[in-house]
Amino acid sequence: MNILKLTLTSLLIFFSINAANAEVDKEVAYIFNSFSFLVHGFLVMLMAAGFCMLETGLVRAKNAVVQCAKNIGLYSIAGLMFAFVGYNLMYDGVTENTGWIGSFNIWSPGEVAVDDGYSAGSDWFFQMVFCATAASIVSGAVAERVKLSSFLIFVVILTGFIYPIQGSWSWGAGFLSGAGFLDFAGSSIVHGVGGWAALTGCLILGARKGKYADDGSVKPMPGSNLPLATLGTFLLWFGWFGFNGGSQLAMGSAADVNDISNIYINTNLAAAGGVVVAIIITMLYYKKTDLTMALNGALGGLVAITAEPLAPSPMLAIFIGAVGGLIVVIAIPLLDKFKIDDVVGAIPVHLFAGIWGTIAVVFSNSEASLGAQLYGIFAIGLFTVIASGVVWYIIKMIIGIRVTPEQEMEGVDASEIGMEAYPDFRK
Repeated sequence: MNILKLTLTSLLIFFSINAANAEVDKEVAYIFNSFSFLVHGFLVMLMAAGFCMLETGLVRAKNAVVQCAKNIGLYSIAGLMFAFVGYNLMYDGVTENTGWIGSFNIWSPGEVAVDDGYSAGSDWFFQMVFCATAASIVSGAVAERVKLSSFLIFVVILTGFIYPIQGSWSWGAGFLSGAGFLDFAGSSIVHGVGGWAALTGCLILGARKGKYADDGSVKPMPGSNLPLATLGTFLLWFGWFGFNGGSQLAMGSAADVNDISNIYINTNLAAAGGVVVAIIITMLYYKKTDLTMALNGALGGLVAITAEPLAPSPMLAIFIGAVGGLIVVIAIPLLDKFKIDDVVGAIPVHLFAGIWGTIAVVFSNSEASLGAQLYGIFAIGLFTVIASGVVWYIIKMIIGIRVTPEQEMEGVDASEIGMEAYPDFRK
């Protein structure tokens, strides 16, 4: 009987709707908003596994172990750096509409503050996994020739300083926010930053030995495990519902829950559009379906819809995702023409499709302006390229960033880890 009374009381609290604002009781909203941050954050953390599996499957067998080490290392470093300095640089003390940096204080969860609308810890966790995602993007692009130690040092700076500082400009209510720049879940703020950092790293590192011949031809270096890469893509697709859905930043009203469901739908449709276009284009051009293009087509569609997954109609979401997939199919071979060696296609997926998605916000959000979107893309890109370039060059001068040609030929697993991914299948 007591259990029944407690259940009825809980239901009455849950459905105690304020007619003026259609919101539940403050404490109930606090619970559900915090729950949304945590559960969606769990989903985004699963993307770390997705990136790891995708990258491991798309590199050659002799380099697979290092990709695993890089991904678990970068996720851990991102968590530590975002606690030590990153979160407060991004959100604490940023001057509204004009600021460009927060404070250097170590983050602390503090006390329960129901009036804030959510727990500080749940928000920190949700924002931290976004930070880790930006670093994951770089990992795949510079694979098969970067030193593990040098890459992890770069991740320290990227996650502790570069990502949070530019994030403060928009999500921290800084000067890009004041200029009207809109990026719902991070096509530019997360994926663009990772893409710009990856591009800078690839340019400074140079291509893998033997990738490009003197006559301009490209030597294919196929991945070792395409089923694993496909699994990674599905994990990323699944985690993206947390990435975009959680960016609603609230679940304390019926309207919020309805918006989250629409975000899920548009996210799924955009990814599907990216896959189908990639399949059609590769069949028309190569006369065969290219699985890796289809996988990256899904990711290109997901990145493209991330800047505005709520406002578009389902048909517009499909279009945005389809264009994202098209961009990936065109840009991957285009990078090869410029001898930019991106092992997994991270730059077309996260940078180019991210730029498209950020611009596409103007198609569905009446508050967006093309000028503000381009301004945000330019500011984030310029800062990330300069900051990343400086960091890469400093690391290069001090300890080097690339393994020796002999180590690269043997495989970085042997020199960097001393383990093999598939010892029973050695040729």
